[in-house]
Amino acid sequence: MSQSTPYKLPDLPYDFSALEPVISAEIMQLHYSKHHQAYVTNLNAALDKYRDAEAKGDVAAMIALNQAIKFNGGGHVNHSIFWTNLAPAGKGGGGAPSGDLSAAIQKDFGSVDSFIEKMSAASVAVQGSGWGWLGFNKTANRLEIATCSNQDPLSTLGFIPLLGIDVWEHAYYLQYKNVRADYVKNIWKIVHWKNVEERYASAKK
Repeated sequence: MSQSTPYKLPDLPYDFSALEPVISAEIMQLHYSKHHQAYVTNLNAALDKYRDAEAKGDVAAMIALNQAIKFNGGGHVNHSIFWTNLAPAGKGGGGAPSGDLSAAIQKDFGSVDSFIEKMSAASVAVQGSGWGWLGFNKTANRLEIATCSNQDPLSTLGFIPLLGIDVWEHAYYLQYKNVRADYVKNIWKIVHWKNVEERYASAKK
C-alpha cells in the first residue's frame, strides 16, 4: 500500500446503539472511534517510517518497526473482522449457525452448544488482553478454537479467522466491569452467523 492510500477505519455496519443491551453505545463509540482509529493511525505512521527506513537501507530500523506494525496492523485486522461478526439481535445477530458451517461445527466439536461452551471458556481464560477465535485450519481441513495475545492476528497461528471475541477490557469494562464471563456469555446474542458462514465458505475455496 502506497503512502497516498493509507489504511482507513472501515464503515461500521450499524449505529453505535444497535448492539444494546449486549454492548452499550458508549462502549461502541469509544471502541470504534478511539481504539480502532488509534490502531489505524499508528499503523499508517509505522508504515511511513518503515518505507523511509527501507529507502535508506536501514535494516535495523526496519526490524525495530516490526512490533508496531504487528500490533497496530493486527488491531486493525482484528477489529475489522469483529464489527462484521456482530449484528443487532433479531437483525442478523443471534440464533444459530446453519448449512456447511453448522455441519462442520458439529463434526469438529460435537454440537453447536459444545462449541459455544468451549470457545467461551477459552476466551474468558485469556490472560491479560487478547482474543478468542474460531478459525479454519486449511491444512487439516477442520475448525479450530484458538486464542491470541494482545492484537496478534490469528494468521500468526496459520489459521483463517472466522469469528473473533475481543476480550480486551476496553471491549466490555464500562458495562460489565471485571466480569468478562458475563460479556462473553451475552455476546452470542449478537453473533452474525451469516457473516461467519460466508467467511467459512470463502476460507474453504
